[in-house]
Amino acid sequence: QVQLVESGGGLVQAGGSLRLSCAASGNIFSINHMGWYRQAPGKQRELVARITSGGSTNYADSVKGRFTISRDNAKNTVYLRMNRLKPEDTAVYYCNTFPLPSINWGQGTQVTVSS
Repeated sequence: QVQLVESGGGLVQAGGSLRLSCAASGNIFSINHMGWYRQAPGKQRELVARITSGGSTNYADSVKGRFTISRDNAKNTVYLRMNRLKPEDTAVYYCNTFPLPSINWGQGTQVTVSS
């Protein structure tokens, strides 16, 4: 069974940067579109960035121009580079396939942005 392990979160001041990583236990990335999702307290989980198997990317308006998603199929890893972080980016971040999450959710990685 494929497992996803997210890492790289932490506490950062507004305006700072983080890079998140998502590693899969199986070779799935090369054949799947992948996305980074986030869930803030009291809110629904939302898709913030996605990358197709061919490398095309798309972003939610709230993160466009600040976040960059990338993938390394050889390492079965997807990354999310987050720049100019804002307090409203505070959430638990997860990766999964898109348009439909088809893998059991990992534990996520907490990102906390202080003002």
